[in-house]
Amino acid sequence: MRRNKAETNETITNLILIARSHFTERGYANTSLEAIVQEAGLTRGAVYHHFRSKKDLFRIVLEAVQREVAERVEREASASEDVWQQLFLGCRAFVMAAVEERNKRIMLIDGPAILGWEIWRAMDEEHSMSMLREQLETMQRLGSFGAISLHALTHFISGALNETTLWLANESIRPEATEEAMKVVAFALEGMKRLA
Repeated sequence: MRRNKAETNETITNLILIARSHFTERGYANTSLEAIVQEAGLTRGAVYHHFRSKKDLFRIVLEAVQREVAERVEREASASEDVWQQLFLGCRAFVMAAVEERNKRIMLIDGPAILGWEIWRAMDEEHSMSMLREQLETMQRLGSFGAISLHALTHFISGALNETTLWLANESIRPEATEEAMKVVAFALEGMKRLA
């Protein structure tokens, strides 16, 4: 029984990797479930055993991408002991990871379009936004800023970062756009720190 479960997990992991590659290269609309099935060496029925539809498979792929981005944010933010620097490093890591070619189309272009803003926002809230809120709670507890609504602040920063990544996703022909965005993030956080 344990072997069957391990094989099932391996099959699902393989399907997600193949699907991610297809969704990244071709986009959701131009990816056929048949091509994924063929590359995985499975039958269509075997795929439907694990995923209800192409859309369901895409949702799982997006969730995997968001988990990876969140792990990167946590890893890069922890490079500093200073809570304000952690916040900046985490914000920068989120933006840089989200606009990478392997993540951008799935996370920023097709994600909201295919699943809808409500589902996309709920997934974002579960991953990146929850980490941001934890950081802000830590900062408030340590006295980095006063009695400000963390709910509002989390949404404010998250909204700014999401809008920045969406903008950058469409600015890939201008390499300096990323540097401009990072300067603005640093400027905004520095302003918050001075006012805190």
